[in-house]
Amino acid sequence: MPNYKFDTQLLIEGCHRSEDQIQEDIQNSIAGDCLLVVGDEELMKLHFHTDTPWKLLEYCAGLGDLFDIVVENMARQENGQKG
Repeated sequence: MPNYKFDTQLLIEGCHRSEDQIQEDIQNSIAGDCLLVVGDEELMKLHFHTDTPWKLLEYCAGLGDLFDIVVENMARQENGQKG
């Protein structure tokens, strides 16, 4: 069983915060693991495992234009179901 239920991935266009700032904000406010933030001001990719993907999406919505949002239920996938 995964530590956190949801694998959340998204792209942020026009983000004016650094990778380090975003990582620190998320780590200090949203429980989860496997955080990956890569990119620059034009395009940022974010990957995070959490039980509260809506909190992540709310935070990221304030950073820029969100797209290619994927939220997969890893617990279902582990059981052979669609995530």
